[in-house]
Amino acid sequence: MQNKIKAMIEESAETKKMCAELAPQIERAAKIVVKTLKNKKKILLAGNGGSATQASHIAAEFVGRYKLERKGLPAIAFTADLAAITSIGNDYGFNAVFERQIEALGNKGDVFIALSTSGNSQNIINAVEKAKKIGIKVIGLLGKNGGKMKNKSDVEMIVPSENTPRIQEAHLMILHIICELAEKELFGK
Repeated sequence: MQNKIKAMIEESAETKKMCAELAPQIERAAKIVVKTLKNKKKILLAGNGGSATQASHIAAEFVGRYKLERKGLPAIAFTADLAAITSIGNDYGFNAVFERQIEALGNKGDVFIALSTSGNSQNIINAVEKAKKIGIKVIGLLGKNGGKMKNKSDVEMIVPSENTPRIQEAHLMILHIICELAEKELFGK
């Protein structure tokens, strides 16, 4: 079992190391987040399954704090509102749960961080398309080959892996980097 554990740790580390190639995209994403926040706009996030909890996690990092003591920043994880998810899902179908929240809560100048390990989550794709129509910038965090969502974001980061857990681990690392860069740019000395 220890050999399997070591192999999983090594695969995770290797996947994250390969993400160093995404540094230009991560920088562009961080700059979009900073500009959005400087313009008094908000960060919107969504994903399914493990990506849903990552969306909530990162929204909390912005609203609360990441590393620096500072004022709270406006971020909403669409995945955290169970009443909205279940009512929209019941009335309009699961593919509309994030699109409808973009329509209700998103404004031109906001940024939508869309997480999909496969790039094929129809509810995320629908939300991305709605965001673009409204004038909301889209940051896509994807995996595998980018799926149907490839080339639909203003900035996309495709983690070079086919393994969903490794993709999610890399997404969290990327999101933490964006948080840290944004926080330092806005509040660092």
